[in-house]
Amino acid sequence: MVPCYNEVDNITASYEEIVEELGDLDLEVIYVDDGSADGSLDIIRGLTEQDPRVGFISFTRNFGFEAAFSAGYRYAAQPWVLHIDADQQFPAAEARVLIDEAQQGYDAVFGVRTNRQDPLLRRWGTAVFHHLAQRVLRVEIPRGATAFRLVRTDLARRVVDLELGTPYFMATVPRLTSRYTTVAVGHRARERGESKVGFRFLASHAVELFVGFTRRLPGVAAGLALGTAALCGLLAVAAGTGVIGGAAVPAALFVVLAVLTAVLAVGVRYLVTVGAGQPRPRQFYIRETSLHDRVDPADLLLDERPVAPQPRRAEVTS
Repeated sequence: MVPCYNEVDNITASYEEIVEELGDLDLEVIYVDDGSADGSLDIIRGLTEQDPRVGFISFTRNFGFEAAFSAGYRYAAQPWVLHIDADQQFPAAEARVLIDEAQQGYDAVFGVRTNRQDPLLRRWGTAVFHHLAQRVLRVEIPRGATAFRLVRTDLARRVVDLELGTPYFMATVPRLTSRYTTVAVGHRARERGESKVGFRFLASHAVELFVGFTRRLPGVAAGLALGTAALCGLLAVAAGTGVIGGAAVPAALFVVLAVLTAVLAVGVRYLVTVGAGQPRPRQFYIRETSLHDRVDPADLLLDERPVAPQPRRAEVTS
């Protein structure tokens, strides 16, 4: 399963490498085009026409990384899904390492980069992110895990079908099974095209994890708000009794502030719970696909499949 967004320079090369390294397997290659606008889909269509092992899903717009691989997981036909990005930073040959490890009885095997070939800021950002998630907020995620992974299709599909308000695959897998592990894999620098992973992506990804997979963050926020409310209440009493001045107006202001802060503390708790249960659009919508027999019509924004002609009514004459 190969998610891609504006990777026109890498599509053909990624296909050739996958087939060369893994073509001896009972292989299906699904490209998930996340609303590319650079001609990536045209190349993918060509691969589909020349190789029956290749299929594709194309979104109506850019829905993001999580949506792209979720579609691939949902519509994969084989019992295992190998997630490998189109940028070729993970050599396809390294999939053999994941496969060997999975044969030890695991449901999911995550690759961990050795000699990581990414900019320094991105490496530091990832390190801080993992430290906060695991050490501070106690979110269970495989340490050092990446998107280069091999997962049982039924497990991957169950994760996708949960339709979480804040989907995060690596944090959801440990909630469903303990049979997962990590293994060291090779990594190389991107040779063509531009990375889509910047500070904004990493920050939003971190917020989704921190808000959706731990109660510690809203708990800390509520605790701080309640503590502030208590302090404001004490200041109000002190101002009213003349300990810090006998002015009635400051005392009243402190009381109001204490009440408002307490309400904010309660509101934080309720917003987390209520917001997760609100109706929302589907994670992605598909405009075009070669996997017609598998795709759920609910995932299609425009269902262009031919409609069977209706039988003509017999005309009645008098």
